[in-house]
Amino acid sequence: MRKWIGIICLGLVILLPEFLGTAKPPVDVFVFGSTVEAETLDPHDTVDNFAWRAIYYCYDRLVKFVGETTEVEPALATSWEVSEDGRTYVFHLRNGVSFIDGTPFDAHAVAYSFKRLISLKKPAYGTIEGILDIDGIEVVDDFTIKFTLNFPFVPFLASLATNQLSIVSPGVQKYDVGDYAAAWLAEHSAGTGPFYVKEWRRGDVIVLARNENYWGKKPFFREVHIRYIPEAAVLRELLEKGEVDMAEVLTDEQLDALAKVPGIRIFEAPSFSVCRLYINCTKPYLSDRRVRQAISFAIDYDAIIYAVTKGHAVQMRGPIPIGMWGHDPTVFQYKRDVERARQLLAEAGYSGGFKLTMLIDPGIQAWVDTAAIVQANLAEIGITVEIIGYARPTMRAMINRGEHELSIGYWTPDYPDPDMFAWYWFYSGNHGLAGNRSFYTNPRMDELAVGQRAEPDPAKRLEMLKELQRIAGEDAVYVYLYQRTYRTAMREWVKGYVYNPMLLYMPNFDTMYKDYGA
Repeated sequence: MRKWIGIICLGLVILLPEFLGTAKPPVDVFVFGSTVEAETLDPHDTVDNFAWRAIYYCYDRLVKFVGETTEVEPALATSWEVSEDGRTYVFHLRNGVSFIDGTPFDAHAVAYSFKRLISLKKPAYGTIEGILDIDGIEVVDDFTIKFTLNFPFVPFLASLATNQLSIVSPGVQKYDVGDYAAAWLAEHSAGTGPFYVKEWRRGDVIVLARNENYWGKKPFFREVHIRYIPEAAVLRELLEKGEVDMAEVLTDEQLDALAKVPGIRIFEAPSFSVCRLYINCTKPYLSDRRVRQAISFAIDYDAIIYAVTKGHAVQMRGPIPIGMWGHDPTVFQYKRDVERARQLLAEAGYSGGFKLTMLIDPGIQAWVDTAAIVQANLAEIGITVEIIGYARPTMRAMINRGEHELSIGYWTPDYPDPDMFAWYWFYSGNHGLAGNRSFYTNPRMDELAVGQRAEPDPAKRLEMLKELQRIAGEDAVYVYLYQRTYRTAMREWVKGYVYNPMLLYMPNFDTMYKDYGA
């Protein structure tokens, strides 16, 4: 566990002197504390919500979500038409908008941005992969663009509000060294949004500054400081002292304690956010479905839910979350059955047990606690688990390369459709951070994952989703742990916070404000 301890201690040495003992921030500077650091700031690369919070408000998209809802309204597009067959979308664009680098916004910029996303083929590309190709993008005139889809993808309009489809300035081409300016955009921004990236001191802070030439309503905050504070206990202390305005990711135990502290508010609401264990199906032992089933039977789901979330979650029943269209309430749900788990290991020829490693980010205390329970549970059936901790960017890079055996992660949908779970989690073309983090391959599941995206008949699509969920359980592709209540902590002086279930971990920095007299 030396890697784990070293990471935490290094974070403390760097961060503690700078934070403790300082006054509360100026009223026009919002300080957001996080135990998780961003991995990149390129919207066409990452699919990490924790990175998106620094990216989202530096860019605009053609449409945006309306307040707390999953409906969309005009943003960079002022209006649009959709063909009767659902394949052609024509967008009329906003005039008089400029990117932060001074480049004018127009249809050519939109075309460049979409073509960049497609050409990069990074995890973010999955949002439109197979749906929209480069030859389906047409500039009609300077302020009109047409998309012709490969098939009538029902949630296409809502998908345009996601971080992945942020519109990037064509001006970044001057930084292109054969990488579509990916190296430059990893640490800078090039959008039309209400903020821009002023500075990123890795391991410390990302500073977003207000875009004084923003085309829309200007934000209250002059700057937003996203501080990386790896120790949850330190972050909690800073929030209590008023040196941080809002804090994530704290444990539910810490949030329950903070709810009793004067001047602090705990916001909570239902969510589609889930927690799952990744089981790398390409690794020895784990390629056997019986072993994966044994692991799923060995887990004490109730213990994890009550020890880790303090009851602020429910056990998942299959991959599609409860409350979302397409969820099958009759799909098989694993429950703790140690004898059945041992029997399955014996059938697989591993009655003597074996060793596995489990990769986590120790900056997320809930993952530390979950890993400890999983380790104890699997020990009961003869599987020895070594827990290895790395900083989040390193951990995610290892998962993307398929170097893990077991790991853990949250997943929250970017648009309100079961496709976010069906296609992303099980399509074999998505191995890695794109979504299929168990590196699972099954030709029938590929047919279902791809087919449900293109099926216009809701009844037929529902049958495909039911079959997909059944196979996902039988093959024990993941350990489906729990679906969480979203909870976050902030000072009472923070006003105007709006929760949107599609924008978890991305507070509305653009419309919030502070009132120290409150």
